[in-house]
Amino acid sequence: MTTGTVKKVISDRGFGFITAEDGKEYFFHRGGLEASLDFDRLVGGERVTFDVEASPKGPRAVRVRSA
Repeated sequence: MTTGTVKKVISDRGFGFITAEDGKEYFFHRGGLEASLDFDRLVGGERVTFDVEASPKGPRAVRVRSA
């Protein structure tokens, strides 16, 4: 499990980016959020934990939840 901060949410497109504590940036899709985290209320600066999964376009954050 990795901890980070939501960097940016692009709500009309259904995705965003998280900056991990080690400085790496990860893409996330609204479908990758845990049910307890509401995408429509997610804002930049929110602390989250997540798992990293390989995708065709590089690593992405999945199972994103509030920290």
